[in-house]
Amino acid sequence: MSRRYDSRTTIFSPEGRLYQVEYAMEAIGNAGSAIGILATDGVVLVGEKKVTSKLLQTSKSTEKMYKIDDHLACAVAGIMSDANILINTARVQAQRYTFAYQEPMPVEQLVQSLCDTKQGYTQFGGLRPFGVSFLFAGWDSNFGFQLYMSDPSGNYSGWKAAAIGANNQAAQSILKQDYKEDISREDAVQLALKVLSKTMDSTSLTAEKLELAEIFLLPSGEVKYQVCPPEALGKLLVKSGVTQPSVESSS
Repeated sequence: MSRRYDSRTTIFSPEGRLYQVEYAMEAIGNAGSAIGILATDGVVLVGEKKVTSKLLQTSKSTEKMYKIDDHLACAVAGIMSDANILINTARVQAQRYTFAYQEPMPVEQLVQSLCDTKQGYTQFGGLRPFGVSFLFAGWDSNFGFQLYMSDPSGNYSGWKAAAIGANNQAAQSILKQDYKEDISREDAVQLALKVLSKTMDSTSLTAEKLELAEIFLLPSGEVKYQVCPPEALGKLLVKSGVTQPSVESSS
């Protein structure tokens, strides 16, 4: 039945579905997982790297975490070529706002602007939806620390804890059970690693398979975006107890 309606982005099926958007979401479901947790003193983002070659491990570039502005970062799941276009668009929008108003762009305003772009690609002929979902983590003076999730349809919503990518339903279920309102940033990191250890397809977690980033406030009040180096991430994995004894001893 779907073959009659899935050749065009703008054609609805009799059930009112846009199959091209659902195909984009299916592509995200096969991507590496990413988890975001909102803590009282910051936001934690943890992502699974799909390592396809040992030669790629020497690269210093990140695969899942991207800085958009000094006060805003995101985790990605889906087609990376699509994500690069949207990330660059978000960076330009953030700098234009700062140039015009001499202050950082509010987090939700930037997320909404980017989601408007994503939604436009679901309603015009000759275009296809972006096959990527984002977890946006940021801070602004209006609402403090914030975590947003967006999907290819252009929808976005604020979350206390969210998961995208492979096995996101199982991860979301664990987060729903274990998340606490007064969770600290340190405990949020431990929770995120615990969730990934139970939902990732890999038998064991290592620093080479993960990326961890945090947004928090320095004592001076400045917003800090920080990516955890592999050595520190390895120690966190040992502390959380999700690594095997052999991996622990080798690290």
